[in-house]
Amino acid sequence: MTTTIVVRHKVRDIDAWLKGHNDRKEIFGPAVSSFRTFQDADDPKSVVMVVEVTDMKKLEAIMKDQKIMQNIAKERHTVLEPIILSMPLDL
Repeated sequence: MTTTIVVRHKVRDIDAWLKGHNDRKEIFGPAVSSFRTFQDADDPKSVVMVVEVTDMKKLEAIMKDQKIMQNIAKERHTVLEPIILSMPLDL
């Protein structure tokens, strides 16, 4: 069973972030089956990913891994805080 979540954040350099697509596929692969990537129409440095999560615990562990988040996400891919995760609501 998968859970769809939405991840939103800004980047310093959109070109560097776009080049990191394969890194994201590899890093998040153990926890997600797919993700779709969007860019805000009025802010080219604001990105959104709609992610199909297969293992929420693995995703949480990846997001808490300081080496991944600092060295890869923030330094190489220029991700800026905050990274906002939105979870589905049961209505």
